[in-house]
Amino acid sequence: MKWSALDLDWNQVRAFLATAQEGSFSAASRALGQTQPTLSRQVSALETTLGVTLFERGTRTMSLTEAGEALLAPAKVMLDGALDLSLAAEGRSTSMQGKVTITATSLFAMSYLPPVIEELRNTAPELTLEVIASNTLQDLRRREADIAIRHVRPSDDDLIGKLIGEHTASLYASLAYVARKGAPSTPDDIGSHDFLGFEDIDQALEFYHQIGLKLTRDQVRVFSGYGEVLVALVRQGLGLCILPDGEFCDGLEPVLPDAVRIDFPVWLVTHRELQTNPRIRLVFDALARSLKNQMTEKTVS
Repeated sequence: MKWSALDLDWNQVRAFLATAQEGSFSAASRALGQTQPTLSRQVSALETTLGVTLFERGTRTMSLTEAGEALLAPAKVMLDGALDLSLAAEGRSTSMQGKVTITATSLFAMSYLPPVIEELRNTAPELTLEVIASNTLQDLRRREADIAIRHVRPSDDDLIGKLIGEHTASLYASLAYVARKGAPSTPDDIGSHDFLGFEDIDQALEFYHQIGLKLTRDQVRVFSGYGEVLVALVRQGLGLCILPDGEFCDGLEPVLPDAVRIDFPVWLVTHRELQTNPRIRLVFDALARSLKNQMTEKTVS
C-alpha cells in the first residue's frame, strides 16, 4: 500500500463538495460556517495538490470543469465514508455532554416538544438541544438531525423507529369563511369552495383526492409548506384546509367532520449507530415517554 498517494486534506475535499453543491464560494462558506477566503484557499489548495482545475470561476456563479465532474463522484464516496466514521464514533461515545438535534414538523414541534425540552433541561442540564421545525425530512445518515419525529414508518435499514401512537387531522375553516360561503354538507358540495394547499399544489391535490375531495387546480390558489402559516391563512378566511387537530385549531370550524378525518402515525426515528450513544438514548427515551403521555391525555380529553 502506497500511503503517500493518499495524502489528501479532508477539509479541502469537503470544501470542494460544498462548493459544488451550493454553487458558489459564498454559499458554501455559509453552509460550512467558514469565511469565504478560507474556503476559497482550501479549494485552490486541493486543485494544486491534484494538479487539476475543479471549477470555472464566474463573477457570480461557479461551474464544475470536466475534471471537477469526474472527481465529484469519488469525493462523495469519501463523504459517505466520513459520515459512517462519524456515526460509528458517535455511537460509541460515552459522554453526556454535547448537542442533540431533534426535528419535527413545525406544528407538532410547537404543540408537543416544549414540555419534554423543559424536562430534559432539568434532568440533563449539560445537554445542548436544537429543535429543527421543518416539514422536510432531515437526512439522519448525513447528521442533519439526531432524532426525527415522523409520520411515516422508516424504510431505511440504517434507521430504527418506535411507533409512539396515532394522531388525527381534520378539515377546518374560519367562522368568517363559513358565514360568508357556507359549509359543504357532503364531499360532493365542495365545488364552490376555496382550499389551501401544503408544500405544492400537485401534492395538495393528490392528498385531497386520496381522502375523497375531488378538487380542481383552480380551487387551490394559495399554499404554504409551513403549518403556522396555513393556520393563519385559515383564520384569515382564505379557504378550507386539512390541519392536525390541536390547540392551534381552537376557534376554527371543523368541516365535514363525519366524512373527513385522517389518522396518521407518529414515529420516533434515529440512526441505528446512534442508539447506543447515552445522550441521544436519553433524549430518545424522554421523547418517547413524554409524547406517548401527551398524546394519550389529549385523546382522552
